[in-house]
Amino acid sequence: MSHTIDPLAALSFRRADAGDVTEFVRLRDAAARWQRARGIQQWRPGELGPEHFRTRLREGELWLATLGPTGPTVGAWELWWEDAAAWGEQPPVAGYVHRLVVDRQTAPPGAGRHLLAVAERRVLAHGRALCRLDCLANNDRLRAYYEDAGYAVVGERAAKNGDGGRSYGVTLLEKRLTAP
Repeated sequence: MSHTIDPLAALSFRRADAGDVTEFVRLRDAAARWQRARGIQQWRPGELGPEHFRTRLREGELWLATLGPTGPTVGAWELWWEDAAAWGEQPPVAGYVHRLVVDRQTAPPGAGRHLLAVAERRVLAHGRALCRLDCLANNDRLRAYYEDAGYAVVGERAAKNGDGGRSYGVTLLEKRLTAP
């Protein structure tokens, strides 16, 4: 009798610390190169350096996913508790996922959606009922990915001041979370 092992069940998750900053830069740059090679103009390699991720450690949470507790990195994301640049001033009802990324060399199929679900559970555990995120307004592929994951478009922001001091239009998406 053959048993199929779900590779997603083998993933481990942990909050990152200062020793993980280099790994975040590597993941982000690799994802940016992958996007660029496919004509996706979301990120640029070298756009975010170690200081960005150190700031996120101080002001939010960074999360890593690995194959098992000591295996290679599969992906990562940032979790913020406010995001005035995209969403304006808001009551504390949401968590904001940023820079969800998978390592194309190690991530099993479905890893991105699985990481997003883990981030959503963290938001819910933090007592917040909404998970929010944004993507470039002209990135139809990423927008569709998030809509397929249960997110609804709730607005557009024509000029978000973001990474590297540049301004760009974003689509705002959110998902209402419920306890399992």
